Amino acid sequence: MTNLPPAPTPGAILETALYVDDLDAATGFYQGLLGLEAFQTVPGRHVFFRIGKAVLLVFNPDATEQPTQNPRLPVPPHGARGPGHVCFAMPRDQIDAMRARLIAAGIEVDTEFDWPNGAHSLYVRDPAGNSVEFAEPWLWE
Repeated sequence: MTNLPPAPTPGAILETALYVDDLDAATGFYQGLLGLEAFQTVPGRHVFFRIGKAVLLVFNPDATEQPTQNPRLPVPPHGARGPGHVCFAMPRDQIDAMRARLIAAGIEVDTEFDWPNGAHSLYVRDPAGNSVEFAEPWLWE
């Protein structure tokens, strides 16, 4: 890709999306269990959760694959099938507390380990089978 006009590099991820077939179960997991704030819901279509300055978008792919009916919000159809992945940044002691909470709620731990750089990760699955990771914030340093 040569001869393209210059543009700045993005500085952060503003939002990321997961796709689920049961929005109520996802709300129970992300809001009820993890404590995320659900700030926008459209029944049958999506639930949006606030995570600091970022947003986790949880969509029903059957609904988001359909063209929008609102000309003021011309978001193109999108969606994914199969398990996705999201990683939440937490210090190790908070990951330990989250593990205890998840286990008490009957959530199985997929795996838990320290990366070669020493950062710790805990992996579980949400009700739709998405991989949910909790990792120390310095994992990629």
